[in-house]
Amino acid sequence: MIIDDLLKQAHMTKYRLAEQAGIPHATLSDICTGKTKLEKCSAETVYKLAKALGVTMELLAEGGIRQTERERAYEYGLPEYLQHDLDAYKDGLRTKSKLLDCYWGELYGSINLAEISEGVITPEHADYLRKKYLWGRKL
Repeated sequence: MIIDDLLKQAHMTKYRLAEQAGIPHATLSDICTGKTKLEKCSAETVYKLAKALGVTMELLAEGGIRQTERERAYEYGLPEYLQHDLDAYKDGLRTKSKLLDCYWGELYGSINLAEISEGVITPEHADYLRKKYLWGRKL
């Protein structure tokens, strides 16, 4: 994470950064552990952190924004069959469908088909979809 790198460069502890920035220690801890994404923080919090670290707000936020953009891109531009199965699975989750296990299986098969058989998505792309939707991991 960029904050950890900046702290090392400045020879600063997280405690000292929180004090100098005037933000709660718990907030900084949540940001550093990934529990809270920096791009979801208020502009005031990002400004205070950037000022205390002696960097621009853009530099501080760009890593998280790039990651978020890449993750969003993984859910668009999919082959039609995979997009259909992903949408059906998301809808099943939202409506608590009794067919969710069927949608799960269809999505699993479509991801594998797109990655292994047809090669239209990368292994990284397939892993992202599996982790987020099939295994239910937060990314």
